[in-house]
Amino acid sequence: MNKVKTISYWVFTLWASLGMVSTGIVQAMHHREEVEMFHRLGYPQYLLTMLATAKFAGTVVILLPGLVRLKEWVYAGFVYMMVGAVISHYAVHDNFVEVFPALLLLMVTVISWCLLPSNRRLVSDCK
Repeated sequence: MNKVKTISYWVFTLWASLGMVSTGIVQAMHHREEVEMFHRLGYPQYLLTMLATAKFAGTVVILLPGLVRLKEWVYAGFVYMMVGAVISHYAVHDNFVEVFPALLLLMVTVISWCLLPSNRRLVSDCK
């Protein structure tokens, strides 16, 4: 893996991790605006705690060396989580400003996975 790809991988991975942890903190705290948004989207409040827990645990797995199979599952889970967020916002006709954070975190997560070093993944390089 060349130096530029390695640096890019860590930039996007840390960015994705920061995004997951920061949104996880807001969800774990049951911040008023987050609770209101989940209510507007039609989700139960306890889902905030479940998502926060998954984000914290997943971020640890993404950042730790090894755990290749689990890492692939975490990336998949993060992608499903963010796709679900984007679809949920569109389903209630939220404007792009409401959708953009989830869409950005989805893109950053996918780029992080695509740049994942070959010794940390189950499949060959992202095409």
